[in-house]
Amino acid sequence: MFTRMDSSTAEEWQHITEQHMPHIQDMPKRVISMLEQLSELTLGFGTDQLHHALQTATMARRAGADDEMILISLIHDIGKVVNVLNHGQIVAEIVKPYVSDDAYHILRTHQDFQGEHYYQYMGKPQDLRKQYTSEAWYPKAIEFTDKWDQAAFDPSYQTDSLASFEPLINTFFTMPRAL
Repeated sequence: MFTRMDSSTAEEWQHITEQHMPHIQDMPKRVISMLEQLSELTLGFGTDQLHHALQTATMARRAGADDEMILISLIHDIGKVVNVLNHGQIVAEIVKPYVSDDAYHILRTHQDFQGEHYYQYMGKPQDLRKQYTSEAWYPKAIEFTDKWDQAAFDPSYQTDSLASFEPLINTFFTMPRAL
């Protein structure tokens, strides 16, 4: 094996690629693990973050949303496992190889859209979503935020189980869209 990339060979990179594949294909388990870790975070809300994620996804599913919208409804806050402050950007970058550009941008900017509902209490501008009005994904971001995400903090809401979403997670995360 090489000690510097500039002295590597095609054969070594073939070996490295082969060694990466099991890790790449194991992505569904890591996503599920991050979702499970959300159960440890309440962050001052009336529900833990896993319940919030499940409620958001269940609401999207029950409304007849497409699979990708259900998926992003489920995973939109997994970046909080790493850092709450920029969790939208974190999750967007984690899942970028697996989702559409629209889904990527909705995840990346969802806090700007959420601010409409509470930033006034924090001394921040509420209208940050307006900067995206010309984007093709803007209507989907409004639907995600206003119909489901901001409304998904009811501890008595009967959510679908995490296990019921595993086939969807496996479909999207077993292999990136492009390698």
